[in-house]
Amino acid sequence: MKDKQETWTISQLAEELNIAPSKIRYYEQKKLLSPRRSKGQQRIFGKRDRARLKLILRGSYFGLSLDQIAEIIGHESDQPPETDQLRRALSHLVKSKQDLQERKKEIAIFEEDLDFHIGRMKASMKEIERKNTKGGG
Repeated sequence: MKDKQETWTISQLAEELNIAPSKIRYYEQKKLLSPRRSKGQQRIFGKRDRARLKLILRGSYFGLSLDQIAEIIGHESDQPPETDQLRRALSHLVKSKQDLQERKKEIAIFEEDLDFHIGRMKASMKEIERKNTKGGG
């Protein structure tokens, strides 16, 4: 069954997406979201706001900065064409994957260094224990 809800409060969105309301307010401050206001000045988020918020969270999950996310989806006032959004997203994600692969290589080298030093320290400890056993026995 398709969700028939048309609007959400900040609390409803925060609960649904398991994030703090302050995070949503921060995205609004960064001009990534622009909810309507009720007569009592309560934020009212529509389907478009909800979809944008999901895109922002997905971009963050993939390690994109807010600036990169804004470049992809545009600020609330300027909605770039979908092809531009996809092109930018693809570019950022490819770059993120390349960065991740580089970090994996660096981690593997670091891991080898750690293994080497752990091995040397274990050997030194065995030698010291052997000497202590011989000399102190």
